[in-house]
Amino acid sequence: MEEIFSLRKRIDEVDEEILLLLKERVDIARKIGVLKRRVGLPVRDSEREEEVYEKVMEKAAELGLNPQDIEDIYKKIVAMCINIQKEK
Repeated sequence: MEEIFSLRKRIDEVDEEILLLLKERVDIARKIGVLKRRVGLPVRDSEREEEVYEKVMEKAAELGLNPQDIEDIYKKIVAMCINIQKEK
């Protein structure tokens, strides 16, 4: 049982790292949103979004992760960042 507790503790630590990185991504997206408004660019950039999905799916495959699952996760992350960029 001790090994399970130890592994779960490590999962908790990894989850915290993931959240900190998501916060960093959101902070960057917020700055991009400000710059886009300043120069009159639309928030959505479908070409860039597809580029992100392709890149993460390729990396997921290299790492032995299911690319479709990773794409699904990233679609949520990108949607969150788009909403952040829409904020005034």
